[in-house]
Amino acid sequence: MDIRSVVGLNVQRIRRERRLSQEELSFRAAKTRAYISGLEAGKRNPTILTLVMLADALAVEPDDLLRRQQKIDK
Repeated sequence: MDIRSVVGLNVQRIRRERRLSQEELSFRAAKTRAYISGLEAGKRNPTILTLVMLADALAVEPDDLLRRQQKIDK
């Protein structure tokens, strides 16, 4: 999976766990809602500074946004 998709899925998953809208996350991270939407869709290539701002807004570490989710076999 492309790293942009990994970051986007992690941002979306954590945002939903925190029960934040894209609008609220965009406000907290000083980005537009359209940017958050594109990021979650894997269409944006965030800078390191943006990853740090998003991590701060989501109350996680920046590396949490880069981590590939492991598939769990049932």
